[in-house]
Amino acid sequence: MAELIAGMFNPSPYKRSQGKMARQITFSAMAIAVAVWAWGLSEGQAGTSAVMQYVVPLAVLAAGLWISFRIVNIPRFADFLISVEAEMNKVQWPGRSELWRASMVVIVVIFFLAAALFLFDIVLNWFFSVVVGI
Repeated sequence: MAELIAGMFNPSPYKRSQGKMARQITFSAMAIAVAVWAWGLSEGQAGTSAVMQYVVPLAVLAAGLWISFRIVNIPRFADFLISVEAEMNKVQWPGRSELWRASMVVIVVIFFLAAALFLFDIVLNWFFSVVVGI
């Protein structure tokens, strides 16, 4: 807990040149969530005073952006994001043709399972309506 509190008030980024992409994506996701929340606050306060409609959501947005920035620079979490980015760089991504084949397999299997479930539904409906009498 002390590390979290100390990390929130440390203005400098932790290992600034490492794990940039993972940190930027994580910060962006948290910033979007905070922005949507602040926007919802401003929309929910329509018809009230200007302070409640504009100042409070802006304060929430500013505080949320600062907290989001600090969270991605807490040493433990930043080290985790750095290692995530290092592992993602080791991944061998499929080529276009392999991706196309794998996608087609997934789509065909989904349609097959949907058809099988549809048939099971028809059989069970018939069974319960004719045999059981429901």
